[in-house]
Amino acid sequence: MTDTPTAPHWLYEEGIGEARAALVKGGRIVEAQIEREDRRARAGGVHAGRLARTLIVRKRGLVRLDSGEMVLIEPIPPKVAEGAPVRVEILREAIGEPGLDESREKLAKGRIAQPGMQVGPGPSLLHRLQESGLPIVPCPAHEADRMEAAGWSELLAEAMTGEVGAEDAALRIFPTPAMTLIDVDGAAPPAQLGPKGAKLAAQAIARMGIAGSIGIDLPTMNNKDERLIAAAQIDNYLPQPFERTAVNGFGFVQIIRKRERPSLMELLRADPVRAASMAALRTAERQENAGGGGGPVALTVPAAVAKDIRAHPDWIKLLERRRGGSLELKVDDALSLGAHHAH
Repeated sequence: MTDTPTAPHWLYEEGIGEARAALVKGGRIVEAQIEREDRRARAGGVHAGRLARTLIVRKRGLVRLDSGEMVLIEPIPPKVAEGAPVRVEILREAIGEPGLDESREKLAKGRIAQPGMQVGPGPSLLHRLQESGLPIVPCPAHEADRMEAAGWSELLAEAMTGEVGAEDAALRIFPTPAMTLIDVDGAAPPAQLGPKGAKLAAQAIARMGIAGSIGIDLPTMNNKDERLIAAAQIDNYLPQPFERTAVNGFGFVQIIRKRERPSLMELLRADPVRAASMAALRTAERQENAGGGGGPVALTVPAAVAKDIRAHPDWIKLLERRRGGSLELKVDDALSLGAHHAH
């Protein structure tokens, strides 16, 4: 087993269908990222395509990449006409919008690449971790589940439900097309709940990678000093860079963070069936037989999850190769989406 650093470090897991990473400090996850295996353009990449449509002359248009993905670009250079070949630098990846159907997903956003920029994919999750300069601890399935020990399942549950905290201070998080709203509630008096809620919200924003425009509704606090204390908690616990307003008299504060990719909440909620499939395959990969180790495994899942997994035979082949045994996929209609068991 690889020794785990005591200082802050990344746990990295090359899973089936997705890669996972968790930044751990003091034994708990303070930031997490998931990168799905798909053909969508990643932030930082440069891709060839053609200007498919002008939305606002010289200001905004749609580019169809050679992969088929549509990207919103701003601005349009004066001499670029519809149908012209272009190279696009991706600034923000495609993001599913809550409450809207898939056809109205928020498109990736980009700009015309500068001359000399070469076509290539954006940095992968592993590459971004390497650039952080922090130690990276691989988490193969045959070793102890370090990510789970640091709170992986609890974090995914928070991201799916939007509920964080306990009775004295709790959050309810609502992603919307315009911004992410965080409501702070709890049994503590406002002077205590304000700072507690601000700290909890800052930690949740960092942990789930929430970005863009974020509004936090803290309790109404009686004086300016109490509001300043709450604001200081955000500054202490939310890593830079970000911008924020002061906490106003009604307890509302707005935060702006650079948005390059979906938050953990947006990723999981955009396709709950896929999220359930990934969790089930992770369990199956780590399941030990009676004698210990890998070998054949039986995985019981809801019908929608079984359909998704069967539609990706490469996942099944990879799981069987890693385990050294066959996968038996069973359906149990009584299981709720997200529930599964392996043996």
